[in-house]
Amino acid sequence: MCKFRLVIVQLLIISVFTVGFSGCSKGGPKTYHVSGTVTFDGKPVPAGSILFEPDQTKGNTGPAGFAKIKDGKFDTRNNGRGTIGGPHVVRIIALDGVPGEELPEGAPLAPEYVTHADLPKENNHQENFNIPARETSRSPGAPQNKMPDKMPDI
Repeated sequence: MCKFRLVIVQLLIISVFTVGFSGCSKGGPKTYHVSGTVTFDGKPVPAGSILFEPDQTKGNTGPAGFAKIKDGKFDTRNNGRGTIGGPHVVRIIALDGVPGEELPEGAPLAPEYVTHADLPKENNHQENFNIPARETSRSPGAPQNKMPDKMPDI
């Protein structure tokens, strides 16, 4: 009877360790950390966020990465998440950093800025982005609200 209990205890211990350690391995594709700078018209963006979405139109799929922007710098290792390598759609929200009652990180400096980047499959890659001042009027790819040169006769 003692041997039976010993076998049961051993099996329980083995199953606990097997189940416990199986949750410790990271599944999914390998991700890489990205850091760099974000400027608006050549000046550091005070606050905001940057999102790296794998570009599915170019066959790149996997988890998106993100990071907060602070004083013109971002790093996916600091309260963010790395992303896979390859072609990405990059979305940037640039804020003025002046806290308001309903805007704790400040008001937008420009509409969401969308660009593309081909990120290498390596850690600690540096990538720098500049949001041109002209982007304050529209996001890339958005229709332009341009008045016609000549109004039609009615």
